[in-house]
Amino acid sequence: MSPGMSLYSVNAIVILSSDDGSRIFSKYYTPPHAAAGAPGTGVAAGLASSSASQNPYPDKTSQTRFEKGLLQKTAKQSGDILLYDNKVVLYKMESDVAIYVVGSADENEVLLYNVLLALRDSLHMLFKQSIDKRTIVENYDLVSLAIDEIVDDGVVLETDPTIIIQRCSKAPPADVNLSRLDPFTEQGVNNLAQLGKAKLTDWLRQGL
Repeated sequence: MSPGMSLYSVNAIVILSSDDGSRIFSKYYTPPHAAAGAPGTGVAAGLASSSASQNPYPDKTSQTRFEKGLLQKTAKQSGDILLYDNKVVLYKMESDVAIYVVGSADENEVLLYNVLLALRDSLHMLFKQSIDKRTIVENYDLVSLAIDEIVDDGVVLETDPTIIIQRCSKAPPADVNLSRLDPFTEQGVNNLAQLGKAKLTDWLRQGL
């Protein structure tokens, strides 16, 4: 991997109301550490590198300012990509909401666009209707779960909407009778362990 590349591709995922600019959902990601092998040596260089790796929007005030400017910038545009505040932003307007995926200025736009499409298409498939503010608010936990399946701590995990909605499904597997699993017996513990192992194997086969 070249020095300029990182697994931490996504800086933020934001969903705003396109009517009044209010926040519906937002999640900002901070890389856990500075990239190894960054230019410069010594304590000063290390502190600079660590500072550069931190979230540039660490509090609600800075996030609100960023989000307000972002909506103003994109409200009258018909495209789906722009450079704003030294960030690459991919976005889609859906009904009365705006969905944004934010990355660093040198991030791969195709990867970010795939994340955006994965989120939009997953929400369409989950809700089986248009994506609007009311639906997102009423299904906030499901939206949050879908986003966590796509991106974890800024790392892109999955961009296939079919796989994402399968993992977000609240229904138990059809071939498992969970009511018969008594966790307070030895057999129940063994059954739950086997169920977890089977689920993990299934996820690994799907590419996790």
